[in-house]
Amino acid sequence: MKTSKDQDHPGVRVDKWLWAARFFKTRQLAVQAIERERVQVNGNPVKAGKELRGGEMLKVQVGEVSYELEVLLLTQQRGSATIARTLYKETPESAKARMDALERRRLQPEPARQLQGRPNKHERRALEALKAQY
Repeated sequence: MKTSKDQDHPGVRVDKWLWAARFFKTRQLAVQAIERERVQVNGNPVKAGKELRGGEMLKVQVGEVSYELEVLLLTQQRGSATIARTLYKETPESAKARMDALERRRLQPEPARQLQGRPNKHERRALEALKAQY
């Protein structure tokens, strides 16, 4: 996997770098996130074709998770996850906020996630009785 510092390479497209750094499964998903302004470079929304350089700060939102990163290395090739983690450095504030959000989700799970499948006969009759009251 070829990687380079800023002085060796003119830059890499933001969508290719996000895909290579394994923030998105496909380049198309990276492009969609960029179009929805879920990716910012140095605090500004960008287009997918913007050239990313080493040392720039990235803010990336993937689903409910938000990352603040410093770009360390540039690459256009997708490699293993261990290599992908060497391409960037997450800020300590971002890592702490991400871990806090993860802990909150763990302690307060979504009530709808407890439901599985269709209601059985007893549950269905209880729902119908509840609806009849209103």
